[in-house]
Amino acid sequence: MIQPVSVDELLFFDSKQEALPIYMAFREVVLERVPDIRIEVKRTQISFFKRYMFAAVSFTPVRKAKDRPDPFLTITFGLPYKKESARIDAAVEPYPNRWTHHVMIGTEKEIDEELIAWIQEAAEFADRK
Repeated sequence: MIQPVSVDELLFFDSKQEALPIYMAFREVVLERVPDIRIEVKRTQISFFKRYMFAAVSFTPVRKAKDRPDPFLTITFGLPYKKESARIDAAVEPYPNRWTHHVMIGTEKEIDEELIAWIQEAAEFADRK
């Protein structure tokens, strides 16, 4: 059974309602593909956890304003190595062998097999840490 959407999740999109359908599509696929997760809503992001956080959704502007879709969400995920792809807007290594990747999306169609495979890999990595 898919977790019901929390009031906090809905309130996160209070000022950016147009991005809510993108989040709902992402959330649904993640919950279907990654078992036993919890979702935490903070002021600046919605985080997805296994043992540790493996992905987050935010409005972090990882592109210049003229290059951002409207609406947009930034999907963030962590891996033990730098993933190389033109779709990845930014990648940083805050700790040795821990890379944080940011992918900005503007439509539900961008939540494809490639992105979800990265999220699943990040969840497996978070579960092993």
